[in-house]
Amino acid sequence: MELYKKIRARREELGMSQEELATKLGYKSRSTINKIEMGKNDITQSRIKAFAEALQTTPGYLMGYDTSLPDGVEPYNPIMHRIPILGNIAAGLPLFAEENIEGYTYTELNHGSKYFALRIKGDSMTAANIPDGSLVTVRSQPQVENGEIAAVRVNDDSFTVKRFKQNDNIVTLTPQSYNPKHQVQIYDLTKDKIDIIGKVVECKVEF
Repeated sequence: MELYKKIRARREELGMSQEELATKLGYKSRSTINKIEMGKNDITQSRIKAFAEALQTTPGYLMGYDTSLPDGVEPYNPIMHRIPILGNIAAGLPLFAEENIEGYTYTELNHGSKYFALRIKGDSMTAANIPDGSLVTVRSQPQVENGEIAAVRVNDDSFTVKRFKQNDNIVTLTPQSYNPKHQVQIYDLTKDKIDIIGKVVECKVEF
């Protein structure tokens, strides 16, 4: 696995945001971390050591030379966990109410967080490798960083998966599709209610 992928994987294992990692490393904003994790920015040997310390691991682990973690650091343990598949989210009900659950699936993700799955309907996110009929795993959280794919509830009555961006009171939900009929959705928080339900962290295509 490439260095930048190791950095992102380890950060997510620790449940650390890009902003938190940037702060630990003395960067002014999360954008630098984002560029590094996308493989757009190189980092020096000395910075690899700093990344390793911030991520509670070793430079060798991040660079793929050493697959073991330091003493006292918990490794990622790929044990399957059952999570609910949520159907039509009924307004006024808790997210994981029995009325919302249409079945169950499994994920290796754990990391101390709560997860659920959604069945994707339509082709609005096919360019992000999220096809119609696939199951996406969502980590339940009330906030995501700009540019991340999120599960969002709009005005308490519709539920969508789109790339999220917020600038002051303006929320933009952007589809990623080869179908031109799907357009960017723009909402004003002074008029509309937008609830982030969680971050999309995995997509499964069933055959």
